[in-house]
Amino acid sequence: MPDGTIIQDYYVNEYADWVNAIVLTKDDDIILVEQYRHPGNDYYLEIPAGKIEEGETYAEGIVREVREETGYISAEQPILLGEFMVNPATQTNKVITFLIKDAYHVCDQELDETEIIDVKRYPFESVEKMIQEKEMTQLFSVSAYYLAKSYLEMKKDVQQEV
Repeated sequence: MPDGTIIQDYYVNEYADWVNAIVLTKDDDIILVEQYRHPGNDYYLEIPAGKIEEGETYAEGIVREVREETGYISAEQPILLGEFMVNPATQTNKVITFLIKDAYHVCDQELDETEIIDVKRYPFESVEKMIQEKEMTQLFSVSAYYLAKSYLEMKKDVQQEV
């Protein structure tokens, strides 16, 4: 503790930071990935995510992860939506969330041998209902959706004022 008190049986998990992104096509569809998650004992619908590799910036890392997991790229730069501590009570890492707009499919997936990922495409406007109906329950995907929705609404409001 800041005052020097030591808490017995207190553990800190040291994890690497990771990146994730809301990926939108030119038609305003969202690109999601579905994969089995052993701790949850189920398949989860999520946004593309992963760890950055040595020497990469967060933006470079998410562009690579999106391409590898989904085969999608964009000519536009990723938009930073925020950096968040995952769980500062027990973990050292943060998640860096981006928005990637105008994405399009260019290649097959380039998955690690332990990855089995199905790429899904849905209208962006349908995601909130998917969250309400518990089709999407992964917290970082849900929070990223609301960050992107807020960002896009703000941009639309600004454009209407001009």
